[in-house]
Parts: sequence; C-alpha cells; structure tokens
Amino acid sequence: MIKAVTFDLDGVYFTESSFVNFKNSLPLTVDQSKLIFLSKSDSMMSFKRGELSEDDFWDLARQELGLNLSNLQIFDLIKNAYQVNQNVVDTVKKVRGLGIKTCICTNNFPTRINALNSKFNFLSNFDTQVFSYQVGAIKPDPKIFHALIDQSGCLPGEIAFADDKEDNVKSALSVGINAFLFTGFSTFVFELKRLGVAI
Repeated sequence: MIKAVTFDLDGVYFTESSFVNFKNSLPLTVDQSKLIFLSKSDSMMSFKRGELSEDDFWDLARQELGLNLSNLQIFDLIKNAYQVNQNVVDTVKKVRGLGIKTCICTNNFPTRINALNSKFNFLSNFDTQVFSYQVGAIKPDPKIFHALIDQSGCLPGEIAFADDKEDNVKSALSVGINAFLFTGFSTFVFELKRLGVAI
C-alpha cells in the first residue's frame, strides 16, 4: 500500500521550460556559451550538495559568466521565470486529500527553493522535503533516497517516486522504492493508479 507519493521539482512540479526561461532572462552581456555552468558544472554540483555557500557560488557565477547581477536580482529572475505544472499541483493536493503523505526529493539549491517558495508557497503542500543541499548528496546517489525513506517514516515499498531522469528512477528502484519515469502528466496519473493511488 502506498503511503507516500514523491515528486521531483524541475520538469515535474515546475514546467520543463522554466529553467530555460531563467537562462533566457539573463542579460545579453552574459557569455551564453558558458551557461552550462548553471546546470552541470562541478561548482553547481557542489552547490547542490551544500558544499558551497550561496554567496560563494554566485560569486563564482559572476566571475565565470560575466554576470553583473546581485544575489537579490538573481533571486528575482528565478522567481519570475518559473511556472508550475498546474496538473501536478492539483495532483499533489488530491494525494494529500486521500491521507497519503506528499514528499519532495530534489537536486536543488537554496536560491531557487527560496525564490520559488516566496512566489508559490509550494513547500506548504509537502509533508516531507528532501533537498540535496541538506542531505549532502545528489540523485542518483542512493544516499538521498535513504534520506527520503528515513524522513518520510515509510518503508521503501510504501513510497511512490516519479522523476524525469532515468538514472534517478533506477537508483530509487535499487533501494526498493516504487519509482517510474515522468514522461507526461497522463502517464504519471496512470502509474499512480497502477500503484493503487485512487486519484
């Protein structure tokens, strides 16, 4: 029996285009060829693991990208660029209404979480919140999924988990979580129903 449903944020709760919108909102003076720094660089991975402070990361970003923005201006750009997937938001609320725990398990960084929560107050919709920068591990590291199990208070087989990256799904499955690939809203609902979540 499923007692907790876990949602990823980027590409699931928030639209796939949101991060692209953020990158596109950066000033034209920024070296566009270096924007991978904001997603896949070693520095970003360290930031997502909580190994770099907010000030240290954005100081590096300003240097690397020629970014002439304060932390507060970056915060506002993120806030303005992101939109929720309303179908997923409604599903989170339906799941919670069934008495099932709602959880986040996400590779993320505090600037984005704080900016988006200030706009959407989305954290109030989740009973368990597992952030890579608090756990010190990023998906697909099984450590983050063990944190999800511990913090949710559920057995692995009582947790459903959707993610838009296959490696993350495989890792969650390896620790016994009911994980499946998020490829779109209709498939997402189908998989939850298959697991016995009557939404």
